[in-house]
Amino acid sequence: MSRPRLLMLDEPSLGLAPMLVDQVFAKLADINARGTAVLPVEQNAWMALAVSHRAYVLASGRVVAEGDARTLAADESVKNAYLGIAA
Repeated sequence: MSRPRLLMLDEPSLGLAPMLVDQVFAKLADINARGTAVLPVEQNAWMALAVSHRAYVLASGRVVAEGDARTLAADESVKNAYLGIAA
């Protein structure tokens, strides 16, 4: 691909060993830092939020939360429901 403006990925971590997941997301962050918008659809919410600027949380096909990725990662209701952290 020659410098796309948008890179869309569906479950880029699916089936990968944890070490490879880290490498994939590091590369996605690098691609984004070089000016390409990256839109991953990912069930590994921690990884997706770690490399995102903005995020949308879906439940049963509906947006249930949206906003700054770091704000969502720190939100207690999002952590409890979607990130596997009990209050």
